[in-house]
Amino acid sequence: MRIGVFGSGGVGGYFGGRLAEAGEDVRFVARGAHLGAMRERGLRVTSPAGDFVVHPVHASDDPSALGEVDVVLVAVKAWQVAEVADMIRPMLGAETFVVPLQNGIEAPDTLAAALGRNRVLGGLCRIIAYVEGPGHIRHAGVPPSVTFGELDALGSARAEALRAAFARARGVRAEVAPDVRAAMWEKFLFIAAASGIGALTRAPVGVIRSQPETRALLTQALAEIHAVALAQGIALPADAVNATLTFVDSLPADGTMSMQRDVIEERPSELEAQIGAVVRLGEARGVPVPLHRTIYAALLPLERRARGELGFA
Repeated sequence: MRIGVFGSGGVGGYFGGRLAEAGEDVRFVARGAHLGAMRERGLRVTSPAGDFVVHPVHASDDPSALGEVDVVLVAVKAWQVAEVADMIRPMLGAETFVVPLQNGIEAPDTLAAALGRNRVLGGLCRIIAYVEGPGHIRHAGVPPSVTFGELDALGSARAEALRAAFARARGVRAEVAPDVRAAMWEKFLFIAAASGIGALTRAPVGVIRSQPETRALLTQALAEIHAVALAQGIALPADAVNATLTFVDSLPADGTMSMQRDVIEERPSELEAQIGAVVRLGEARGVPVPLHRTIYAALLPLERRARGELGFA
């Protein structure tokens, strides 16, 4: 299967690397020093599921140089999806479909508006991974998994073909979801709550879950997102909040979320796609989300500074 990976950071580098290791024809869109290192030394992945190096690597910063593929995995940050949508076009053949894997719940609709709804599946992944250095991806925790599915159907041959490709990849669990919107919201429930509290406190998950005060904040954040999801007509389980807390309790104590790391390191983050989305959707549905409003207001000046819109020490 010809697989394009648009964005070769922690998510794209890990899952694309595993697919390439399994023998799939994987073509990476990368840039800068990371791309240079991949071309020179290959893509190195360090993981509890087994280290490996993909070399040579089919990679470029020019999507048109990579040719048409069967599927594009979009693995950029959520706030970059709208920016890259048109850049994906040179990789699209008549039957090419696109699967977003970033955090958030709005990427499928953003891509569908740009590329056509028939090309886009919903998708998500679970992993803690990041770029350790140029050409080097570190998988730091969480058993890696991908879930995807048609936005308006129970299943399809193309979704099953992608699942089969992932099934050949070592260390990856893949699933075609019967209700991909619900699956995306179930992941969003966790990631938005943990990211918001993590960015606000700058503490790892082990601290957040062990301190009564921060655990109470996390529980409130989960309850607010759950209420918004139900108001959106999303079929989340009634015990989703407790199930998510149980999952949080299973994570490595030093674990942090990508949005949290971006805020701490003063980089542009997924604040709008996560906390901002809860605030916007809650307002649209008349669901009170006071904690998320507070988190959003507290982090917004830092976000604007990271984007060069504000200047302060």
